[in-house]
Amino acid sequence: MLVGGLFLLAFVGPVVGGWSYKDKDFLAFLQGPSGAHWWGTTQTGGDVFALTLRGMQKSLLIGLLVAVISTAVAAVVGAFAGYYLGWTGRVLGWVTDLLLVLPAFLIVAVLSPALGPGAWPALVVLLAAFMWMVTSKVVRGMTISIKEREYVLAARFMGVPGYKIIFRHVIPNMASLLIVDATLNVSAAILTETSLSYFGFGVQPPDVSLGGLIADGARTALYAPWTFWFAAGLLVLMILAVNLIGDALRDAFDPTSNGGRR
Repeated sequence: MLVGGLFLLAFVGPVVGGWSYKDKDFLAFLQGPSGAHWWGTTQTGGDVFALTLRGMQKSLLIGLLVAVISTAVAAVVGAFAGYYLGWTGRVLGWVTDLLLVLPAFLIVAVLSPALGPGAWPALVVLLAAFMWMVTSKVVRGMTISIKEREYVLAARFMGVPGYKIIFRHVIPNMASLLIVDATLNVSAAILTETSLSYFGFGVQPPDVSLGGLIADGARTALYAPWTFWFAAGLLVLMILAVNLIGDALRDAFDPTSNGGRR
């Protein structure tokens, strides 16, 4: 319910707000909330309501895309590494271990500004490239167990190719794990993107990110709190809502959890 409300606010709110995130009101610099500007204005006359909702849109889109891509990569790499335990498994394991030890935040911070404005899809790819490794190791361990089950052995006896067994039998039987992982990855991706944007390494102007808004609003938070607290509060609500969904899904899929026992 909370997530649905946040999505509705992010994508429907700008339609009824009356201002675009690109608009400037040169007669209202750093003005408090009013009938003309519901959440006030920034130092440059930007409408805080429109800017914040634009930042929400970007954070939600990036979070969802990164979660889907990283979980899909983790499922495929982990399943192939667990099913083929020879050289294929070793090479995939080495690649996974190498990416785990790389300073992901620093690499993304260096590369993302070079992409330029409007290149947030490339930022999605960069973030997803460093978020799949831990899940991949879990998937690999589960695949080693699943490949010994009767239906997989029967498919192998019938001559079904390994890649078909992986996509038809192995990965679908880990759907609950992957769904929970993807949900939790949304909040992780939103926080990472916001942190990068806060330091100027994420979504680049003229586009808007919650991290950039929080960074700008921090300078005026004491005497113009509306420039900071709306963006910060909505970020906290988004993370809380996504984590609550992840916990609920984990309880639903895991009968040994506290929620499952209840």
